[in-house]
Amino acid sequence: MYTACGEKELKILLAIKPGDTIVGVAQKIDENRETIRRTIDRLEAEGYVEYDDGLTVVDESVRDAGLQLLATSAGVSPPSISEAYVLPQFTGMDFAFTGIDAVYVWTRGGYQVAREPDDYPLFIAVKESNLEAWERFFERFDIPVSGERQPRDEIDGPLQVVVELRDSTDAESVDGRPVISMDETVEFAREHYATFQSALSMLDRMYDEVDSDADY
Repeated sequence: MYTACGEKELKILLAIKPGDTIVGVAQKIDENRETIRRTIDRLEAEGYVEYDDGLTVVDESVRDAGLQLLATSAGVSPPSISEAYVLPQFTGMDFAFTGIDAVYVWTRGGYQVAREPDDYPLFIAVKESNLEAWERFFERFDIPVSGERQPRDEIDGPLQVVVELRDSTDAESVDGRPVISMDETVEFAREHYATFQSALSMLDRMYDEVDSDADY
């Protein structure tokens, strides 16, 4: 009737989309694959999830309760930066990291710029039709959402979410994180060449399709 449900169990239940693999869920929540496999095996044995051509959560009300618990806990211990990157995975809505975060994701965390631990915006592209739902979601964690980066002294806490509204959010996946295409990311970096010159060179070394010798 009851299984001890800790942080990993909650994150797994919230992150699963129908058809997900164990590896995919582990990447989404940035956890060790083997640890997640064992935890999912236990959740499956208890009847919380099923695995048949991919994972599904048996009862959506469990997810709702899990999100409420997570949001309540955030009032005591606010999300860290690394946890903030995982939060969008719990919405069930499509999104893609964009702007500075597209560069950050495609370089696999190798290039970080224009942010500090006490002033850390996340940049995501979302469907315009889902904007209010995104605002409500992050409000539960006391993280402000805006179309532009807000000055640090105008918000409470270090985190904020900057949304780019789109008709659709076609995304690629890098280590489980949805992100705008490489072409869009390189275009963004070229438009801000003074800031992302080193990032372009890094992307060139990492991916064959990026040409750092181009005339930027």
